[in-house]
Amino acid sequence: MFTSVQSFAAGWSNETAATQRVMNALTDASLRQSVGPELRTLGQLAWHVATSGYEMLARTGLQLPPLPGDEHTPAPNSAQAIAETYGSMSKKLLEAVQSQWTDADLLRTSEMYGGEAWANGLTLHVLIQHEVHHRGQMTVLMRQAGLRTPDIYGPTREDWIEQGMQPLL
Repeated sequence: MFTSVQSFAAGWSNETAATQRVMNALTDASLRQSVGPELRTLGQLAWHVATSGYEMLARTGLQLPPLPGDEHTPAPNSAQAIAETYGSMSKKLLEAVQSQWTDADLLRTSEMYGGEAWANGLTLHVLIQHEVHHRGQMTVLMRQAGLRTPDIYGPTREDWIEQGMQPLL
C-alpha cells in the first residue's frame, strides 16, 4: 500500500515506462494473437491495460479527463493508437493523483469491487500489480506472435545474445 503520493509517482513512472516499451513493440498484425479461442487477444489485453486504470480510479472519485474510449469500447486495430492511448492515460492518471490527492487521501477508503472498501493507497498498489500481471501475459503473446519483447526488469534473451553471452534456457 502506498502511503505517499511521491512514492506512488516513483513506482508508477517506473512501471508505466516499462509498459510503454511493451506497447510500443506491438504491431497491428500482432494484435490478433491469442492463446486460444474465447480468450483475449493481445490487442484486447493491451486495450484493457490502456483503459482499466481509469475505470479503477474512477471508483475512488478521482476526476480524470476523458480518453478516446474505455474498456467497453472495442480495441482499436492500430497498435499505435493503443500505445498512444496508454501513454496518455498513464500521464493523465499520474497528474490527477498528484493534483487531487495528498498523502492523507491515500488512507481514505472507497468502495471497490464486490462492495469491499479499499484504502486509496491500496488501490494504487493494486493498479500497478494489475498492470504488471497483464504486461506479463502480453509478453508471452508477443513471443508467440514472433515479436521481440523489450527489457522489463533485466535483459531479454536477445539482449544476452547481442552481448555475446549464452542465454539461460
